[in-house]
Amino acid sequence: MSANNKLAIVAIGGNALIVDEGHNAIPDQAEAAARTSRYIADIAEAGWNIVVAHGNGPQVGFILRRSEIALSEVPPVPMDYASADTQGAIGYMFQRALHNEFRCRGIRREVITMVTQVLVDRNDPAFGDPTKPIGSYMDENTARKLGALQNWQVREDSGRGWRRVVPSPLPREIIEIKAIRHLVDDGYVVVACGGGGIPVYENESGALEGAEAVIDKDLASSLLARQLRADMLLICTSVEKVAVNFNTPDERWLDSITLREAQDYRAQGQFGKGSMEPKISALISYIEDGGATGIITNPPNMARAIAGKAGTCLVLD
Repeated sequence: MSANNKLAIVAIGGNALIVDEGHNAIPDQAEAAARTSRYIADIAEAGWNIVVAHGNGPQVGFILRRSEIALSEVPPVPMDYASADTQGAIGYMFQRALHNEFRCRGIRREVITMVTQVLVDRNDPAFGDPTKPIGSYMDENTARKLGALQNWQVREDSGRGWRRVVPSPLPREIIEIKAIRHLVDDGYVVVACGGGGIPVYENESGALEGAEAVIDKDLASSLLARQLRADMLLICTSVEKVAVNFNTPDERWLDSITLREAQDYRAQGQFGKGSMEPKISALISYIEDGGATGIITNPPNMARAIAGKAGTCLVLD
């Protein structure tokens, strides 16, 4: 990596590839990846080295739904393999889109996807209390039958139906971190830790085994930024800025926030558990470990946010 180039970890949600229910086919997702790649190229054009992390929730859901439908014909797809599948497929979308965008702009950069394993603790409390819904919605009878047949845990999900639930353990270590660092140092734009990474744990002999679990993409991106000593962690979401007192008469959008303020707001429950809270927690962990700047914004404003003209910026007190 050039001494003049700083490193940004750019974390993009899996939902960024799906505009709406009417545009969720693979060509639609590829088109959305191409749009997002234009914003990533803006960052590269500004001189940054980049590692792209992405979510995969909807895409894993599609794989598992196909697997459910085909249960009478073929064995089910394990969670770790579904995660690996999406890392390859979504990585390909970004590799192709960024290659085309760089070519049009005359940017001499190459893109590579790293299928990434992320170590979790086999004794993580999450394995005793699965809470992350995955796959399709079902009626209670169907869910219980499939649960018994496949040894799944199933729960009712917010009044919308029943779904399978899996553990969401904390990420501990990125197995391929040395390879990712080597590629970044050689100037590649790397797509890594897709979907939070493939969850693996060490068995009694120290060998890695895949886990039936999912890792939060934002927490894995924070770990990636810390292990690479990145200069910036940028997390993309559906809104330009973070708000406190959201959706109330006292709603306030934040241009910047200190580490102490972020910790206090989180303790007050200001951020949604399944939405903004993991993103804030990811930035807090990054800044606590010596990170320089954390940003939350939406894809169209990424370059403006890096320039200090958009988004919510989290910095040390």
